[in-house]
Amino acid sequence: MTGGDTLGFQRNLTQTPVSDAEREAQLVNPGFGKVFTEHMVTVRYADSKGWYDARVEPFGPIPMSPATAVLHYAQEIFEGMKAYRTEAGITLFRPEANARRFRDSARRMAMPEIPEELFLQAIRELVAVDEKWIPGQPESSLYLRPYMIASEVFLGVRPSAEYLFGVIACPVGAYFKGGPKPIKLWISEEYTRAAPGGTGAAKCGGNYATSLVAQAEATREGCDQVVFLDTTERKYVDELGGMNIFFVYDDGTLVTPPLGTILPGITRDSIMTLAREAGHQVVERPYSVDEWRADAANGRLREVFACGTAAVVTPVGTLRSASGEFTVADGQPGEVTLKLRSQLLDIQQGRATDTHGWVQKAI
Repeated sequence: MTGGDTLGFQRNLTQTPVSDAEREAQLVNPGFGKVFTEHMVTVRYADSKGWYDARVEPFGPIPMSPATAVLHYAQEIFEGMKAYRTEAGITLFRPEANARRFRDSARRMAMPEIPEELFLQAIRELVAVDEKWIPGQPESSLYLRPYMIASEVFLGVRPSAEYLFGVIACPVGAYFKGGPKPIKLWISEEYTRAAPGGTGAAKCGGNYATSLVAQAEATREGCDQVVFLDTTERKYVDELGGMNIFFVYDDGTLVTPPLGTILPGITRDSIMTLAREAGHQVVERPYSVDEWRADAANGRLREVFACGTAAVVTPVGTLRSASGEFTVADGQPGEVTLKLRSQLLDIQQGRATDTHGWVQKAI
């Protein structure tokens, strides 16, 4: 297929659908990533054919040889996005941005770039089939996980000649019960996440695999998330294990680490846009742990928050390391944090006017 084409999807729907009563019971408290919808999308790629064999089929195992390339050389990428049930219908938030980031990740991992039109078509096919699985409660949504793996069967260090692109989905409730609660962060002084020229800006599984040992250390230290530092000087904040981070000063300025070795978060970009429109100066620059500590002590730093698709905006209270811990302001969610969080959620869930063209009809 050519770069701008779409495909005809073959629909092979489940013959044993979940009953309405059972589905409603699962939607009451689905958690995150534990309950999956009844179908999935698969599209195949071969160097000799391009993209082909687009299907919507029952959710289930993917047959795979023990010699499948992804199992040995980790050519794998994924995305995270959501569909919402709103008064305007079923909507998506900035799906074309996810499509572009997926393309960029594929390029970095020497994988074929899926056309934006086909990526979006696959998302909409699954949402249309499993629309009943989208919760209707406040702050609930259908989490969508597009992914691509190297599917050629061979052993040898080279890019695969065959790939499987897929989309699965799971209903998710509010990330925070009873409102956002400040999290405690642990500074990883032994482990780093990504180096210049590495895969830090790609959304590939390997980045998350290497973060797990540091996240386990954070958990042992009584913290919720790990903070990674730069690989060169080991003093500048990189990002969290799964989220970007912002610092809010007493004059309203927001500071956030620059792109390069960190994931270009779509939530991060949206927050920056909304903050600037509200009159905040937003500065992308290296930000050290020493600066974090000093400005928390002198009162200039008023708020810290993390952001990402799953939790949207998460207030940060305390930073802990092997040398001690400190808290920013009173350790509670700040005014700017809560305002930006509320503003973004209102746009995503159709409670506020979207002046940016971010919200799109899914079906």
